Amino acid sequence: MRFSSLRPVIWLSALTTLLQGAVAEPMLKSTSLNSCSANSQFTASLFNVVYTPNNNSAAVSVVATSSVEGFVNFDVTVVAYGYQIIQQTINPCDIGLQGLCPMTAGKIPLKFNFDVDPSAKELVPGIAFTFPDLDATVRVVLRNRDTKALVACVEADVSNGKTVNLLAVKWTLAVIAGIVLCSSAVLNGLGHSNAAAHIASGALSLFGFFQNQAIIGMMSVHLPPVVQSWTQDFQWTMGVISVDFLQDIFTWYQRATGGTPSTIFDSLTTVSVQVEKRALSMLPDMAVDLYRRSASLLPRASTELAKRGNVMTGSGSFIVYGIQRVAFRAGIETTNLFLTGLVFYCLLVTFTIIGIVAFKGFVELAAKQKWMKSDTFLEFRNGWLTILKGILFRLTLLGYPQMTVLCLWEFTQIDSPAEVVLAIFFLVGMTVTLGWAALKVVRIARRSVAMHRNPAYILFSDPHALNKWGFLYVQFRASAYYFVIPLLTYTFIKSLFVAFAQGKGNVQAIGLLLIEAGALIGVSVLRPWMDKSTNTFNISIASVNFINSIFILIFSDVFDQPAIVNGVIGLILFFLNAIFATVLLLMVLISTALVFYRKNPDGRYQFMADDRTSFMKSQSQLTGTTELDALAATARGDKAGGYYKPGLDLDDDNESISSDSMRRRTDSSRLSIPAGPPPGSQGSQYQSPSRSPVEASVPLFPASSNSNRSQSPYGPSSAAAMRSQNNSTPASFRAQNNASPWQRGAGYDH
Repeated sequence: MRFSSLRPVIWLSALTTLLQGAVAEPMLKSTSLNSCSANSQFTASLFNVVYTPNNNSAAVSVVATSSVEGFVNFDVTVVAYGYQIIQQTINPCDIGLQGLCPMTAGKIPLKFNFDVDPSAKELVPGIAFTFPDLDATVRVVLRNRDTKALVACVEADVSNGKTVNLLAVKWTLAVIAGIVLCSSAVLNGLGHSNAAAHIASGALSLFGFFQNQAIIGMMSVHLPPVVQSWTQDFQWTMGVISVDFLQDIFTWYQRATGGTPSTIFDSLTTVSVQVEKRALSMLPDMAVDLYRRSASLLPRASTELAKRGNVMTGSGSFIVYGIQRVAFRAGIETTNLFLTGLVFYCLLVTFTIIGIVAFKGFVELAAKQKWMKSDTFLEFRNGWLTILKGILFRLTLLGYPQMTVLCLWEFTQIDSPAEVVLAIFFLVGMTVTLGWAALKVVRIARRSVAMHRNPAYILFSDPHALNKWGFLYVQFRASAYYFVIPLLTYTFIKSLFVAFAQGKGNVQAIGLLLIEAGALIGVSVLRPWMDKSTNTFNISIASVNFINSIFILIFSDVFDQPAIVNGVIGLILFFLNAIFATVLLLMVLISTALVFYRKNPDGRYQFMADDRTSFMKSQSQLTGTTELDALAATARGDKAGGYYKPGLDLDDDNESISSDSMRRRTDSSRLSIPAGPPPGSQGSQYQSPSRSPVEASVPLFPASSNSNRSQSPYGPSSAAAMRSQNNSTPASFRAQNNASPWQRGAGYDH
């Protein structure tokens, strides 16, 4: 047949088909009958037809409303991927269709089985029964047999029951993403910060690509069936997960808070739901206008549904598109979608907290019972609260695209007053939290530049700042610490178009094209990520996102192209993204596996050009501490070998190296240091101060223009030698210099 040009595609879809069972019975089915002309005199609110070629039979269940009387002919056209393969005229009297020869006005309920001529199987190409998510349409034009006038036009989308929207694919993607993210956390806890940063960067970029795939499915433009199913595989990244008992709870909550839940799934036995396959702008009379004219005649529940954006045709069936299409295909009522995404995000945060607390208890028990070395996970054990806060910030960043889309969309739906309040709380809370954290990073980096002429110094030398705020900048080079701000802006603007432009496919498509073009240009010019390979990885993702935005613009029919173009572009989008996603998964998995295989995971990656590794402190890699280090830790109130302070940490400025107290400690003008060595001491230690902005011997004290710099108390000389040189006791020296660790920044140093 004419499908010979598509035969190479069959081999690429073979694995997907096998996953659905090789013994599945071939069939063709349709679940909705759509009007394709204005003022159609034949409509159907329920339409289910299944054709099984093995037994040459068809089962029909139709509830139609007809105003046509007399004898008619059916002009039948079969179109697949925009290409017309069958066109013929059928006389319903010749094939014995009851109730249609002749046609009578009124409601026509039809439910029957009939035999199909075995020769009909030869007219259908074999690919129609095997290729997943078949994009085929049967259009029937009813013409008066005598006058040849068009009296009605209906069309039905045909499926073969096979799809790439598979539960196994979703679980596989989720498990891989979770394993990679957990692997980066374990490596970081073991002290391999360089390897952990690379793996975490790859995992976050991969997860972001998955979310972009899901957002494509939420666009209200025409999407071919294979694209709809492909993007549905990634909707779990947006919290769109159907659990039956949770859906019952959400419905109860909505009723209890003054909302009216939709009941589309409860009415599927009497009403068809049309999954929108063409731009709504092409259906003004068939759907939107017909709905508006009949809205006043509908019961109150139906008008409430209308306010939430559900489009109902004059025949009583619904049309779902965009975000509603995603909810319907996931088996979720459209009025439950917001709560579904919100609750699953909260569950993710809750289980993460429980997991971190449980892991903390386990490693403490393992260290106490000598099941592992005492310095294993030492950084995590000493500063686990700060690390937990950093992980929660990371989850906020991961869930930001999901929550911005759903919260903004809820403002257009108003499912219930309580849900609107939740949407405001989470949207404002997450936006303010991430914005404040981003500004905090900018402040720390600018302070580091002012003090040390290098933004990486404080950003990576302070474990408190690194573990709490590092999620915003560790994947970028030190000089691009600010890039999280454009990233958050990109996410928010994109969410605005997706949520507020539902039903306006052209606006969404053009807006997405401009956004993705700006993102691609920005990352290609700035190259903000930590090294060349990471930049290549993310620029490739941005390139594919931009290509997808071009395809979406084509699907919006803004160019008025032939239908076959949409069919071919849909296949290209599916295979391009499927291959690219597979490559990304393999790259991340192989990279993670090689890191664990190496004895020194950090050795697999070259050191960053910003010298961040020279500033990082890793307790697990320290071979020991000196007596003075222990004394300093005791004076600071730290745990053994720790860099973390106890407390609630409500004001981060009191605990970070970037605080005012630390600035006073690092400001040499506040310290009364002797102008030179005492008589009789060796003066060579006080000669030729370093011109470097940071002295390696005293990493926390910047160089000063004061040439009479005293020797660091952490230098090679002993504490007794220092006391003899200054001819004072420790108490008198501390009183003279007011350098008590617990008095600095507390009002005693004035």
